Order: sequence, then structure tokens, then C-alpha cells
Amino acid sequence: MELTTISPVFLISLLGVPLLYLLWSKASKSPSGAPAAPPPPPGPTPFPVIGNIPDLLRGGELHRALTGLAASYGPVMSLRLGMASTVVLSSPDVAHEALHKKDGAISSRWVPDNANVLGHQDVSMAWLPSSSPLWKHMRTLASTLLFTSRRLGASRGIRERKARELVDYLGARSGRPVRVGLAVFGSVLNFMSNVFFSEDVVELGSETGQEFQQLIADSVAETAKPNISDFFPFLSALDLSRRRRAAAKNLKKFYDFFDDVIDRRLSSGEKPGDLLDSLLELHAKSQLERPLIRALMTDLFIAGSHTTTTTVEWAMAELLRNPSKMAKARAELGEAFGRGAVEEGELARLPYLNAVIKETLRLHPPAPLLLPHRVSSDSEPAGGVTLGGYSGAQRRPLA
Repeated sequence: MELTTISPVFLISLLGVPLLYLLWSKASKSPSGAPAAPPPPPGPTPFPVIGNIPDLLRGGELHRALTGLAASYGPVMSLRLGMASTVVLSSPDVAHEALHKKDGAISSRWVPDNANVLGHQDVSMAWLPSSSPLWKHMRTLASTLLFTSRRLGASRGIRERKARELVDYLGARSGRPVRVGLAVFGSVLNFMSNVFFSEDVVELGSETGQEFQQLIADSVAETAKPNISDFFPFLSALDLSRRRRAAAKNLKKFYDFFDDVIDRRLSSGEKPGDLLDSLLELHAKSQLERPLIRALMTDLFIAGSHTTTTTVEWAMAELLRNPSKMAKARAELGEAFGRGAVEEGELARLPYLNAVIKETLRLHPPAPLLLPHRVSSDSEPAGGVTLGGYSGAQRRPLA
């Protein structure tokens, strides 16, 4: 950014940060006679005002920077990021202790400023605290309407049909360059859309599929990007980085898309027995509001398509880097099925390929950091943020 493009508001805000930070520090000190808070876990010494932000900037990608710091300071590490007290957990045992045995103290979500748009944080399973009745209701809906054995069995035909379409698409382009990620994304997206509302939304490899993929990638990236307002919340109203506006623009596209899907279903009167049918039945009984339907489908659409596509791309990349492993996986497929179609019920005959997928998830988790949790007011650090470093935990020698 050139100096001439920096707005006066941005400059004034930056100049005001040190003064406001000092005022906050004095106001947040324990009153005289109050019991002293326990010492924080070990961590790098924070700089004045900005805290440990420079330590993260020096380490490349965020999860790699945290993994590097954890190697020096241990599996439980404290950081100060601006005004935010943060505890990083990077060991499987420690994460299990915190997230399962002490989950009551960190059941609330820390919602990044970029996600506070269009009220989505108040209706999204991703951002609602797990102690919230609404979160429990939404999770129960997702589990019973999508992930029971009966529901998974009912959608098996859709999965196999979409897999065959992907194989046919790739086979027709044998000997030519193929964007594997785009093809897999389109296949996964169409599978999900058929389970949700019985329609294909893209053609494999099409420009529409590319636009959809970019929208989902942008939505994930905008939410995950660091924002100065996360470190200094008093700047939130100014949206200095303009990322909240970008996130709102992307989210509105999803809302408009699902509003159109819902309106078409209501006007047609069709009842194909899919997820949308079940949700609209609850809506008709005043047991589920329309904004919740839209938010649930948005969350599932983004999470399901992005993670699956990323995993397949990494698996292909790792196999291409290791020709001997690629040959072994192909030999296993040939021995199990020859040139015939692979049936879902026979996947147990592919232990090596299953191991490839598991190792890919270990080396390249789609979400290397778990969603952040907020520490309750009666725990330490009160109001602080807890991050689970999935990538670092998976790469530790004892993991």
C-alpha cells in the first residue's frame, strides 16, 4: 500500500493504539487486595502494544509459525496478540484434556471480526458456543437428517452416481491436462446439492464450477485472514482492513443462492424427500426459522466441498511425488476390481488406499488450526482465546 493511499482514519487509529493500549492495561489490572491471577503458560516475551504478532509474522504460514514456537516453548504456550491473551495447544493429550475434560471452561467460540457479518455468527454452527441450545438443536438436525446410518445408506446411490460421472469425465480426457481439483470440486458439490435439494449446480470442469470454487475459497480465506480488529477490538467499527465487507459480500451470495433454491421448492410444491424437504417441514410447523435453514445449508456447503477437494488434491500431489506409492495404490485397485467399477461397499478391500488418505489428512489437514475457543470469565486467562494446533499435533513424534 502506498503512503498516498492510506486514509487519515487509518493513520489516526494507528497513532491512537499505544495510548488506548496503556489505558486498557491500567484498567484491566487487578484491584488492590484481589488475588493474583496464576502465571500464564510459557511463551515468547511480547513486544509492547503489539505483543507477539511479530513472532507469528516471522514464521511463514500461521500454523507453521505456531508449530515452530511450540517446539521451543512446549505443547501449552501463551501468546499476547495485541490486546488478546491466547493459549495455543499443540499436543494430542493436552488438546484432549482441554476440549473434552475441561470443555465447560472453553465452550464459547471466539468469533473473528471477519465473521461478524449479516448476523451469521448468531445462527451458524461454526460460531455458536456448544453450550447454546440453538447450537445443540442445529447439530441434532444435521446429525439426524444427514449422518445416521439410514440417511447415509439412502444417499449411497447418489455418491456412486457422482463418482461414476467423475470417472467418465476424467476418462474422456485421457492424455490431456485436467484440473483435478476443479473436477473433484464439481463432483463433490453436485453430490452435496443432490442430497440437500436434488439438483446439480455445476457441470464438471465448467466456468460456473470454477466461479463456485473461487467463491468458497474466498469465503474461507476472508474469514481466516488476520484482522487488526481481532487484535485491537476497539477498531472493529472502522473495518480498516475492509475484510468484513468482503466477507459480507461473499456470504450474501450464498444467502441469495439458497433463498432462490428455497423459493423454487416452495413454488413448485415438489417433495423429493431430501434434506430441504425435511427442513421445510419443520419450518411449516414453526420449529425452524428460514434464516436457520439458510445458515445451516451455507455452513454444510462450504465445509463439505472445501475440505474434501483439498484432501483429494493433496493426496494426488503426494502420490505424484512418490511414484512407487502411486504404483502400489494402482496395483491394489487393479487386483481388487480389475477394470470394473469400484463399489462403495467394497472399499474395505483397499487398505493401502485408505492408508494414503489417512496419511494425507495427517500431513495436510484441511483445517490445520481448530476453530478458536473463548475462555469463560471464571477461568484463566479470563476472556482469552484458545487455539488448537491440529497440524502441529499430528506431526509431533508421539502423535
